Amino acid sequence: MSVTRLKRKHRKNIARANNKQNIIKNLLRTPVLKNVDLEELKARFPKKGAAGAVAAVAETATQVVEKVKEVVADVVESVKEAVSGDNTAEDNA
Repeated sequence: MSVTRLKRKHRKNIARANNKQNIIKNLLRTPVLKNVDLEELKARFPKKGAAGAVAAVAETATQVVEKVKEVVADVVESVKEAVSGDNTAEDNA
């Protein structure tokens, strides 16, 4: 008598093994969260709603205004130096 193979059972066994391997791979793919400070994470993100968005925009605007003031002060100083330097050069000539 010839050898009979249970083809359907063989396919089911292979599929079952592959499914278990995929489950293990998916479990290993997710990072383990240990010692996470939730309050610190929440503090990193702006508050929800319009009030949080307005506060974030206001903070950014104040930073931009301060930077512009610094740049303008530097430009004014350089212009004063250029003007005072030109007057001394004309007086000497």
